[in-house]
Amino acid sequence: MKRRDFLKCTAAAAGFSIVPSSVFAQFGPNSKINVAHIGCGRICREHDLPEVIRHDFCRYVAVADVDLKRAKDGKKKIDDYYAKKNTSTDVKVYQDYREMLQDKSIDAVVISTPDHWHAQPAMEAALAGKDVYLQKPTSLTIAEGRQMSDTFNHTGRIFQLGSQQRSRSPWPQFKLVCELVRNGRLGELKHVEVGLGTDPGCGDEPEMPIPSNLNYDMWLGATPEVYYTEKRVHPQKDFSRPGWLRCEQFGAGMITGWGVHHLDIAHWGMGAEFTGPTEIECEKVVYPKSGLWNVHGDFTIHAKYASGVTMEISSRFTNGVKFIGTEGWIFVSRGNVQVTASDPVPKGESNALKASDPKMLAALGPDGFRLYDSPEQHLNWLECIRNRQMTISPAEVAHRSCTVCLVSHISMKFPKKKLYWNPVKEEFVGNAEANSMLSRPQRKPWGTNNIKV
Repeated sequence: MKRRDFLKCTAAAAGFSIVPSSVFAQFGPNSKINVAHIGCGRICREHDLPEVIRHDFCRYVAVADVDLKRAKDGKKKIDDYYAKKNTSTDVKVYQDYREMLQDKSIDAVVISTPDHWHAQPAMEAALAGKDVYLQKPTSLTIAEGRQMSDTFNHTGRIFQLGSQQRSRSPWPQFKLVCELVRNGRLGELKHVEVGLGTDPGCGDEPEMPIPSNLNYDMWLGATPEVYYTEKRVHPQKDFSRPGWLRCEQFGAGMITGWGVHHLDIAHWGMGAEFTGPTEIECEKVVYPKSGLWNVHGDFTIHAKYASGVTMEISSRFTNGVKFIGTEGWIFVSRGNVQVTASDPVPKGESNALKASDPKMLAALGPDGFRLYDSPEQHLNWLECIRNRQMTISPAEVAHRSCTVCLVSHISMKFPKKKLYWNPVKEEFVGNAEANSMLSRPQRKPWGTNNIKV
């Protein structure tokens, strides 16, 4: 499939049109894209910043973080990088990203914040005329995700989700497997198994003084006000894995943390990028009985799609995605390649790509159906900023990948009860209690509900 045809098909399926490039300022072959970064923690330092700054046709001009110490550290990393290239720079530092968004010279923004601070700054950046690269997941709730996707549809800004398993580097095996499945290599696709990890709990943590460098009220954002303790936020002495990942107030746990990656690939292989399951049931889930960290532990969830394909998402499976058809199966994972030091990797031999019959992994012929080809997720975003084309992970596709994770998370609140989901209306059928979980109360003045689109 030609890229032009892909863009037309995906746009039509999502219910929106590609905005003509004449609407936007164009970047000439010698002009640079001015980039700013919101959130200067672990994922910024280890992944997003290095992958963006290495491209010479962009230039970092600003950073923002509610923790001023982290913002200054982000500036230092950028300054050090440019110094090694003998390039002068003047990177501005902000504690409030909203002030930064007022700078009209900024073309694009990378957002590497905690999950509860994804949808709002993405929407505000788009409304300020910036193109956005957003770390996954797209949102804390399904309602926020819908607001965010609609905002990018309305503004026509370029959006990319950090679902980097879609791009060739560093894992070409995901695209290959999805193409094999879409080309019928497994016969008729019947079932998909998705393996995800879990997070440990911890004990109760005492209230601590708020560090002077941290705007804690803004860090909490639209979520309820609770006392500060370091394990609820992020470490002050290093950039190791932060505690907020394990608090339901700020995210959903591994069902979104890794689920967005693998369920996005499952949808890609199924051809279900603009829909979702119609039935979902949590067979079992374990939650900590006490302690600060309260996201789910071991779990098993069953889902069914309108196509008849069934899915099982479980912590008992090996981390990765297994497509099962009438002619056999193919399993794909990241193998031993990590984005951050905390990424799970198999012990011993890599299991990046396996099949019931190795012949199933043979390359497609010249007439085979091909998916959108992206060299690397951040580079694809930057290239699309220049040519004003749709990215490999546009807002609506990203929202749908996140939605199946959040629907799964809601099902965890109703163990052993089948829920019926309408992916068109984006609501549960006949279950008011489940529908009440599609959104959360938002503490003013923060929150997507307080943004005028």
